[in-house]
Amino acid sequence: MDANELLKKVRKIEIKSRGLSQNIFAGEYHSAFKGRGMMFSEVREYQYGDDVRDIDWNVTARHNNPYIKIYEEERELTVMLLVDVSGSRSFGACGVDKREMIAEIAGTLAFSATQNNDKIGALFFSDKVEKFIPPKKGKKHILLIIRELLNFEPEHRGTDIALALRYFTDAMRKRSTMFLISDFIDADDYRQALSLARNKHDVMAIQVYDKRDTTLPNVGLMRVNDLETGQSMWLDTSSAKVRNTYARWWYDRQQAMVDTLRAGRVNFVSVATDEDYVKSLIALFKNRTRK
Repeated sequence: MDANELLKKVRKIEIKSRGLSQNIFAGEYHSAFKGRGMMFSEVREYQYGDDVRDIDWNVTARHNNPYIKIYEEERELTVMLLVDVSGSRSFGACGVDKREMIAEIAGTLAFSATQNNDKIGALFFSDKVEKFIPPKKGKKHILLIIRELLNFEPEHRGTDIALALRYFTDAMRKRSTMFLISDFIDADDYRQALSLARNKHDVMAIQVYDKRDTTLPNVGLMRVNDLETGQSMWLDTSSAKVRNTYARWWYDRQQAMVDTLRAGRVNFVSVATDEDYVKSLIALFKNRTRK
């Protein structure tokens, strides 16, 4: 992607994700992700209905009139985006490619975080940890993350979610809020690594997939390439048996993902690249507020 095209895409995502975070997600995000506690802000005169347990007796004694303490939520959180940058994220048949969808979702989450004065960082992974961006605040930092998401080319093409989770758990000493964003095309078991991360951090998952991932079209003899292994083969997609076998593979893989995330008590949503991800993110946030 040349510099001008990259700049245009970054700007487009910035405008869209900032608008969404300001107009739609700011309140939902704030409700879903609470701060670390409450801190003292100020005192004011007691009003009927106030909790008497909040009375500041020292101030009350000085003014000979009841005053109560006002507290504010201590908001600042650390938000980390664990983003799958493996070969399969370049695939896009039914909508935008996964890379662009992931960048938009990450941008929206990042701007929502900064609206609430939270730090945002990112970890890019394939079957190795490709890049770690330490959490910071500010628009420039968010745009750096978006630019990297659009233009980053990994050294490796495979996927190892367990490796990324273990690295994240070791690297982040303080409790943080983490979004695992991937198509979850990973043959290895990451249940234990997810459980360890979940015990230490607040973990959510967002699956980004293309609907062509789920089924094979009936178009006769077709050559297919595995974007992660580089292997290719010819498939006779006119065969119902071939199409059904592929559909079953997708279903089994998808069910394994769902079972793993549920066993780890992780809130998650799945978003297709030709769908509006806004509803899915709102559902994710609302589901958290009900817990």
